[in-house]
Amino acid sequence: MKELVIKAGERESQYWRDLWRYRELFAFLAWRDLLVRYKQTVVGVAWSLIRPLLTVVVLTMVFGKLGKMPSGGSPYPLLVFCGVLPWQFFATALSESGNSLVTNSNLISKIYFPRLVVPASSVITSLADFLISAGFLGVLLVIYRQPISLNAVYLPFFMLLAVAASLGVGIWLSALMVQYRDFRFIVPFFVQFGLYISPVGFTSSVVPDQYRLLYYLNPMVGVIDGFRWSILGGEHTVSSLSVVLSTVTAILLVVTGIWYFRRTERIFADVI
Repeated sequence: MKELVIKAGERESQYWRDLWRYRELFAFLAWRDLLVRYKQTVVGVAWSLIRPLLTVVVLTMVFGKLGKMPSGGSPYPLLVFCGVLPWQFFATALSESGNSLVTNSNLISKIYFPRLVVPASSVITSLADFLISAGFLGVLLVIYRQPISLNAVYLPFFMLLAVAASLGVGIWLSALMVQYRDFRFIVPFFVQFGLYISPVGFTSSVVPDQYRLLYYLNPMVGVIDGFRWSILGGEHTVSSLSVVLSTVTAILLVVTGIWYFRRTERIFADVI
């Protein structure tokens, strides 16, 4: 009786071929996560709108009403919503991908497949919430009679940048979470803290010049400023330096994240 042994590709090129071979598993995991995300909830997919809307209300009160931050010539709720959209995608992707390997521990410990499929599918799943919320952004633009800027042609680039940043950080966190479960407590704090150091409820123009370089190292600064500039235009601007640094940072996060993930992937089934 012959014994069939399934093993991971030892060469890097073989591993990437395995990723393509398991593309159906990637689609299945993404579809499964979509189906169960709001299962047995009262309002279902409406949470995709409720969460960003509540965030918009709070940030508008804190930064717009109390902080008297400049709105760049746009209605403040609209300014905030354009910042909340990419940030909400980033935060959701981070939380979902960070926990993805632990959540799928039964699958990982039983069969071989490229483990990178798991956090990657979680990031793609988070796009569903983004698309639903983006539809409501169109409603707000009509309500406030705000025409879409011609800069909207650059929107796909900034969305791709958001996906890259989310994927890079998500891959790092998913690998770290397997070995160090402390990250279950660190990630929510990181997401909450990041909300206030990213230009979600304010414009980057309020950041003092001496802190700009450090501030631009946050990859979501270029993404959020670019997203807002693409939609609203007008007085809203995006620094070319922030876009360059965000792009470089996102690429570094993806490259180093994959490197660390591949380095530790062999022990996932034993540790998890």
